[in-house]
Amino acid sequence: MSKVWFFMVLPSIIFLLFKNPEAVVSEMLSSGEQAVKLCINLLGIYAIWLGIIEIVDKSGLSSKLEKLLSPIIKFVFKSDNKEANKYIAINMASNILGLGNAATPSGINAMQKLDDGSTKASFSAIMLLVINSVSIQFLPTTIIGLRESAGSTSSTDIILPTIISSLLTCTFAVFLVFLFSKFKRKGK
Repeated sequence: MSKVWFFMVLPSIIFLLFKNPEAVVSEMLSSGEQAVKLCINLLGIYAIWLGIIEIVDKSGLSSKLEKLLSPIIKFVFKSDNKEANKYIAINMASNILGLGNAATPSGINAMQKLDDGSTKASFSAIMLLVINSVSIQFLPTTIIGLRESAGSTSSTDIILPTIISSLLTCTFAVFLVFLFSKFKRKGK
């Protein structure tokens, strides 16, 4: 990944050196300052939601959430692993709230519980990876926070388009996983 960033940053700096050489250092410093400000703004959002997710887990609400989402999880993920299903439910709830980064720990835990020791990913693990990548979001809090920190006057205007686009992409992605798994079974 560092090579990717290197090849993205290097041409930018070279271009800036030819276009406006005196601005190289000032632009690098101001970009660093903006990145730190953005991280501080997002830190508050994540601290609140990660705290809420921890409370949900400690209070036993995650088990109730798992029971509520159990029919969906069993149908979509084809998993009977109760512990994995609990982490999948927390992961899905985090993604629905638009907290993709906060969903990562529960997603990793779910993947570990779904690991059957083979060298190939199971259907459940593939489905979790796909759903986690496209994630349905009803409340895109991270994007709202980014828009708010950038000075947007209507940072919540993206809620409806986000719901529609995430429902469509998630539905299509789940359909593709089921389709490809069906082709794989027929091929064997």
